[in-house]
Amino acid sequence: MPRSVNAVASRKRRKKILKAARGYFGARSKVYTVAKNALEKALSYAYRDRRNKKRAFRRLWIARINAAARLNGTTYSRLMHKLSEKEVGLNRKVLADLAMNHPEAFKAVVDSVK
Repeated sequence: MPRSVNAVASRKRRKKILKAARGYFGARSKVYTVAKNALEKALSYAYRDRRNKKRAFRRLWIARINAAARLNGTTYSRLMHKLSEKEVGLNRKVLADLAMNHPEAFKAVVDSVK
């Protein structure tokens, strides 16, 4: 009786890994074992950094709001405290956009909570 191997499935599995590793340097895109390790590492970095991106943007928004708030005679923490007291529903992303692109609108927001 001939030996039974699942060649179709294993070839598909290997091709899937090598296709995903296309563009990697050297053996990382050619050799299955090396490509598998490189891809596993890359996917773990991608998972981690999708979360880190959120933190990085929040830090950027806070820095922008703080800089604009100081130009308008207050600080970030005082401004955010007053915004929460007055129940103004603007998040940091919107405030940072106002601070960068519409300084007069940001000034109006600051003046409304002073």
